[in-house]
Formats: sequence, structure tokens, C-alpha cells
Amino acid sequence: MWFLAWPWVLAALPLPLLLRYVLKPAKGMSEAGLRVPNTDSFSTLKDRSGAEQVFNWRFWVATFAWILLVVGAARPERMGEELELPVAGRNLMLAVDLSGSMDQKDFELVGRRVDRLTATKAVASDFVERREGDRIGLILFGERAYLQVPLTLDRETVNVLLMEAFIGLAGEKTAIGDAITLAVRRVHEQESDAGDQVLVLLTDGANTAGEVNPIKAAELAQQVGLRIYTIGIGAEKLEVSSLIGGRRQINPSADLDEATLTEIAELTGGRYFRATDTSSLQDIYKLVDELEPVEEAESGFRPVKSYFYYPLAAALLLVILACLLSLSQRLRMQKIVEGMPSAG
Repeated sequence: MWFLAWPWVLAALPLPLLLRYVLKPAKGMSEAGLRVPNTDSFSTLKDRSGAEQVFNWRFWVATFAWILLVVGAARPERMGEELELPVAGRNLMLAVDLSGSMDQKDFELVGRRVDRLTATKAVASDFVERREGDRIGLILFGERAYLQVPLTLDRETVNVLLMEAFIGLAGEKTAIGDAITLAVRRVHEQESDAGDQVLVLLTDGANTAGEVNPIKAAELAQQVGLRIYTIGIGAEKLEVSSLIGGRRQINPSADLDEATLTEIAELTGGRYFRATDTSSLQDIYKLVDELEPVEEAESGFRPVKSYFYYPLAAALLLVILACLLSLSQRLRMQKIVEGMPSAG
């Protein structure tokens, strides 16, 4: 699409005509500049002069040169096709506990009681869908930690493999320290321009397996700039049947090591959250969205190229051409005068 950056400059187009009518004409010469005894030798010059009166080339050259100068001053520009700008996101790892205790059915989803992992899948899946532009990785851990999905922009694959995970896949115990260490290693190895490195770790217990102490792993995360948000999942009260009849209340999250999870988060600049039901778990992931906002996609960019130099160059060529023609005409006239017979 063509347009003028400064279209108001076109108002200067009639300026020469206004000056012609406003300014007084120059006084003509009262005497001829050349005195000759007769004009027979100027017959050729008269013919040329007569032709010029029919077509005044100087006037038209000056007119076109002025139009080109004004158009050039108005800066003609052309807008190209819209280009999409890349969105620079962050490296975001999800670590999900698959230990045996995640089988505890103390959460509700769509009106029915479900285990902790099923509720985690539903909420975390929505969280992944919202993280457009981030490179997302998935770590599943139990007795051992496994990298299920390396950092990728393919959120659909992350969701599919998350939904296929099941309790006991990585063992019955909980290796929190190994999961953090694996995330540190993958983030450190990943060569990217992402400025933020984030780990969201969800567990319902304490570190009961693995080779690395969770606090030592958090210190490693701090060194590489990995910020960790920890989520302790599990209800605080649950009614179960009693052996002697009736029902009694228990704390299904008695094994949750909140102190360690809090220390891990604080060491790395993150936060610890407590999810006691599906609603609070959803709120936590939404809060993580606010703390680690998705990079907004920038509006389309249209490159603009300026072409003002074309009309300016054309105007310059016209002026040069006019000067050459005037010089040529003067040389011809000089030759005619020199070839005239001397008076006397």
C-alpha cells in the first residue's frame, strides 16, 4: 500500500503560480543587447526562436521538476505485508509426583470423588494450554525421576503424555531432590534466549527416596537461576469408616513435608502453595500464571520503505538536462554571431 508520510507538503504545489501573480514582473531592457546592421544572418535563429514560442520547454521542465521536488518532500512510502514477530517465552518445567500416595481419593472433580493425580491432570492440563510461547518440559517422579517431555513449544504433546501418566509408573516412593536435580540439568543444558527458568513441582509427601537431598538440589537450582514454585497437594480432613463401626476423621496429608517445600521455594525465589481441594489447586495454577505471566504476542509488524529519493533524483536529472540544453543553445548562438559578416 502506497501513501505519503507528509501529505500536507502537497499544498506547496501552486506556490510558483502564486508568486507569479503576486510579485511584480521584472522591467524589460529598453535597448537591444546586440546591435547589428541587418538581421538577415538571424533567419535560422528566428526559426528556432519561433519553435520555442510554440513549445516552451523551459517552462515544462521547471514545472515537472517542481512537482517532483514537492512529491519527494512529501515522502512517498510503501507499506509491506504484515510480519509476525516471534514471542520470547520462558523455560517452564512441570514436575508431577506419581508415588503411591497420589492414589488417595480426597479430591472432587465434576461432582465425583477422584484421586489426587486425576485432579492434578485436569488442572495442570488447562495450565499447559494457557502457556502459549513458553517452552514446557514434563518430569514425572516417584522413587526415580524421569524426563517425560524435554523443553518444547508443543503443548499438545505435553498434555498427551501428562494424561497418559499413572500412579506407580516411577515407583512407590518420592524422590523430590532427584526431580529438582533433573530439572536443573535440563534447564542448564538447554540453549535458548529465554530469560526466565521456572519449575512447578507438585507432590503430596516428603522426600523418601533418591540420591540428592531436596535442599541441596534447591541450592543448585538457585545457582543456575531456576525459580521453583512448590505445591503441596492433599486434603486436610477426610472421613473414613472406622473398624469399630461409624466414621472418623483423619488427616490424609500427614506425611506432607511443608517445611522442606517452603524452604525449597524460598531458596530459589519462588513460593510454596497448599492445595487442599480441586478449587484451590486451580487457584494456585492461576496464581502461577499471574506470577509468571505469558509473554503477550506483539501486534503484527508492517515494514515501511521510503521512496522519496526517486522523485528527487528525477528532479535533479531534469535540472541538469535543462542546464545542458541552455548551454548548448548559447554555444549555437555564439557560433552564429561569430559567423556573421563584420559591419562596415
